[in-house]
Amino acid sequence: GQGVDEPLSATGFRQADAAGLFLSNVKFTHVFSSDLLRAKQTAAAILGKNRFCKDLEIKYDARLRERKYGVAEGRPLADLKAMAKDAGEQCPSFTPSGGETLDEVRERARDFFEFLCQLAVELEQKEHGKPGASGRSSGTSGEQFVFPWTNHCSEAEPSSEGGGSSVVLDANILVVSHGAYMRNWIAYFVSDLNCTLPANLTKSQLSSVSPNTGVSHFIIKLGNGNLLKPEITCVCLNQDSHL
Repeated sequence: GQGVDEPLSATGFRQADAAGLFLSNVKFTHVFSSDLLRAKQTAAAILGKNRFCKDLEIKYDARLRERKYGVAEGRPLADLKAMAKDAGEQCPSFTPSGGETLDEVRERARDFFEFLCQLAVELEQKEHGKPGASGRSSGTSGEQFVFPWTNHCSEAEPSSEGGGSSVVLDANILVVSHGAYMRNWIAYFVSDLNCTLPANLTKSQLSSVSPNTGVSHFIIKLGNGNLLKPEITCVCLNQDSHL
């Protein structure tokens, strides 16, 4: 939850370092993290292993915090399940006293995602405003956008025609958050925005919580800067081969 702001354990630091090595050849243009300590430390560890953007500023945002669990925060998961059973409800839809409903968590995710889309549109507009600019910066090396999970996932990975190297993106954004929050964000993508999923993804995989430092990759296209109808493709979900 939110109320117990503990640091990563020794295992957590090892997992964060493994994720950093896994993503070390990906050049991020922006990094956002939950403002809870465990997410901050994870984001810092990932950037610390990166070949291209060790010095990129990490922006902390309270909208990326874990779901608030009220009276259940800091207690074992078994306690939460017992509370849900006593209330005649199922986890994870059960909301403990003082906690956030799933709809409230999804609203936070929606608000943050719309903020990211607006950021991308403004970047594109800024590029078009430069003298002689063609919109996308054409001199960027393809290797800086190489994604390490291509062999594990769907065929949606962006690639340039023929060459096999990745295309230059307007924005390549790393977001570090929490399991229950991200499950709700992904549900918003699927149910509200008709996100395209990998063909081999099962329903149980879609509804499961990501393992610690699991990597999910989404390609977002905003046709003509249309913020209302983003085209979203899930390349991989909760990828954990680095662990």
